[in-house]
Amino acid sequence: MRFGFGENQTSIEGDFPLNRVSSIFAQMLQLIPRTTFYKAVLEHKAERHARGFTSWGQMVAMLYCHLAHAGSLREICNGLAASEGKLRHLGVPTAPHRSTLAYANEHRPWQLYETVFHQLRSQCESEARGHKKFRFKNKLVSLDSTSIDLCAEIFDWAQYKRTKGAVKLHLVLDNEGYLPCFAVLTDGKSHDVTVGRTLRFEPGTIVAMDKGYVDFKWWKQMTEDGVYFVTRLKRDLQYEVIGEREVPKNSQVRRDVNIRIRPHRHDFELHLRLVTIWDEGKQQELTFLTNHLKFGATTIARIYKERWQIELFFKSLKQLMRVKTFVGTSANALKTQLWAALIVMLLLKYLHLKSTFNWSFSNLVALLRQQLFVYRDLWPWLNDPYQAPPVLTGVHDVQQELAFEGFS
Repeated sequence: MRFGFGENQTSIEGDFPLNRVSSIFAQMLQLIPRTTFYKAVLEHKAERHARGFTSWGQMVAMLYCHLAHAGSLREICNGLAASEGKLRHLGVPTAPHRSTLAYANEHRPWQLYETVFHQLRSQCESEARGHKKFRFKNKLVSLDSTSIDLCAEIFDWAQYKRTKGAVKLHLVLDNEGYLPCFAVLTDGKSHDVTVGRTLRFEPGTIVAMDKGYVDFKWWKQMTEDGVYFVTRLKRDLQYEVIGEREVPKNSQVRRDVNIRIRPHRHDFELHLRLVTIWDEGKQQELTFLTNHLKFGATTIARIYKERWQIELFFKSLKQLMRVKTFVGTSANALKTQLWAALIVMLLLKYLHLKSTFNWSFSNLVALLRQQLFVYRDLWPWLNDPYQAPPVLTGVHDVQQELAFEGFS
């Protein structure tokens, strides 16, 4: 496989770049194939009115925004300009001007970044394979959303309340490797289940979701498609118990029953299952609702507990990426920045999976931020980050002798 970078084109053997003369940032960008990127540029006509500033240059600037945690257009452009001699390895001749980058973010289609996200996602799947906690073969995903607050006066197109604005990021997280596999941005007023009912999953998939996704018709469709779900029971949900199940001895399971739900104003009924366990940490009972009738009760509880990983993903996204302050105020600029953040999260998740070092995700991001323009082989550094570069090994460890003229 080859990634085109003009005069700096680098061969890839297996999964590991052999390029030792470019920065860590440049080696990360090599994970995005330039050929497929330019196909996406042509598909979305992103450079229809371009005047020298390429879509790749815009992509590099927006990824740098998140990796360097730059909070404004000035910080992005000045940060790149300060590393002017190292930009050619990124495929960018010069750092952009603020007005040029602002215009590109406002007018070039954000859909280009969505396409790149899905292209990169397919590349990361192979590395994530096998990184899961459960023995069953079913694919397990988590579904949830998070709100991103905006100032209603500045982002008037995203007005949520009288003085507040907001957009919602709806996400499906694959629990094999904890990689995002689907994302959509909506206004803050959109209900979670409105997006949820538009999704279709492969037969056998298990979807873990919270109580915001109650839709009987959608649950019926999922059951008919062979898709399973695990969610929390809403207190006002009316049901009829039609059968008791045996509860495992010496376990936290308090109750396991089959139920029937007859939705109001619908001509069908749902046959589901309720599992109640005792949560020792919260000192309370938790009741889960599912259409999976074969798994053990404790497995059902563990599946819902795994949904917490999507909450951790949102936490990392908001703390480590620039998604609370934005470098543009238009809807197109905001979506461009958010999709760029998801692309960076994919890149970082891939590096995290690839490394043999016991990184915490936040620590990996922090050290990468300091090393972005350091000329060092990325992959050995990932596995052993605290060793000196090979050319410097021993140089700083030798005691230097001082010679003074006139003294014997």
